[in-house]
Amino acid sequence: MGAANFNLNRIVAAFAAIVTFSLPALAEETRLDGLFDQLAQAEAGEARKIAAEIELELARSGSPAMDLLLRRGEDAIELGDMAEAIAHLSAAIDHAPDFAEAWHLRSVAFYRQERYGLALHDIERALALEPRHFNAIYGLGVLLDELGQPDLARDAFSRALAIHPHHEDVTKARDNVARELGGADL
Repeated sequence: MGAANFNLNRIVAAFAAIVTFSLPALAEETRLDGLFDQLAQAEAGEARKIAAEIELELARSGSPAMDLLLRRGEDAIELGDMAEAIAHLSAAIDHAPDFAEAWHLRSVAFYRQERYGLALHDIERALALEPRHFNAIYGLGVLLDELGQPDLARDAFSRALAIHPHHEDVTKARDNVARELGGADL
């Protein structure tokens, strides 16, 4: 029961972070802001290109060394070596704690190890740093569904689609959760 309460508290906190940090920022518009604005309005083909540009921007920490650690972590995930991925991504996070993509990718590695509490913590941090990170929000939805919270998962998927309306994986996941909840395809 204690672990279930802990997970539910973390789930609620993560979802609150999405809502809270999704409010428009008062900072000046950056290239990334412009890309997110374009993404919300783009047709499917153009959206894929814009999303790829956003993903490239998110993978840039401002430090070649941290970017290298991120790439090594990503490569380790692709090779299925989650321990190696976590080591590289943890090093990046230690040296660049505001690097949202490092937090996001480490959450993926933790998820694949079925270390859901750690994955949820890292998703929370990634979203606190970049609340429009549609892949992190998608990851949150997947994790929420895995933890038996399909209503919250559907909400996370819907939030990701509000940012990236043509994200195919998110659309499929949202539709699967809708069927799981007994609703029609959206």
